[in-house]
Amino acid sequence: MTFTEKLYRILIYGGSYITILKGLWVTIQISVLSILAGTLFGAFICLLRTRKNALIRNLASVYIAILRGTPVLMLLLLLYYGVFARAGIPPVIVASITFSMNVSAHVAELLRSSILATEKGQVEAARTLGFSRWDAFRLVTLPQVITIAKPVYQSTIVNLIQWTSVVGYVTITDLTRVINNIASRTMQPFITISIGMLIYLGLSYTVFGIFALTDIKKRRRA
Repeated sequence: MTFTEKLYRILIYGGSYITILKGLWVTIQISVLSILAGTLFGAFICLLRTRKNALIRNLASVYIAILRGTPVLMLLLLLYYGVFARAGIPPVIVASITFSMNVSAHVAELLRSSILATEKGQVEAARTLGFSRWDAFRLVTLPQVITIAKPVYQSTIVNLIQWTSVVGYVTITDLTRVINNIASRTMQPFITISIGMLIYLGLSYTVFGIFALTDIKKRRRA
């Protein structure tokens, strides 16, 4: 069997490309939902983490410590087979909740460290000039936080896309599971898995490209 024939059998025969696209769409859905919800919830946890109330601050710290220290696969299995076992929630939603929680812990700590790294003197100067606390944060602190956090946040998104490859453990037919099924059916694991890796690389570098474009636009405005 020639290489071309192998590719045909892997990608075309029996509508395999359609199955791959469906699996890819599931992976994208989980990734997008998780990063959006995780970022918003992470910002909220960061807010709690910086409160003066010791109880609230410590609870947020414990949440971050547990989620950052727990393997995401173990958390997924706990939520799917334990917490939501009888709730009738679709597996994709359970997976999105799992990854959102994981992302929120990383984003919360990232934002907190970024806020601590900002130039406090500029905020004090803005307050002296009559800016409200919110305006000082929005116009002075927030732009600095975004600049500082951006590289790590980019890596967090890429890591999330990679983490979603474990959702097959809870019966979700994502890209990884589809690739594994096709590899088993065609008996061509090397080529099939290599194709899957290339697709994941494509997703990752799409994220890198989007962030690079935002940097280019920012430089042009400057």
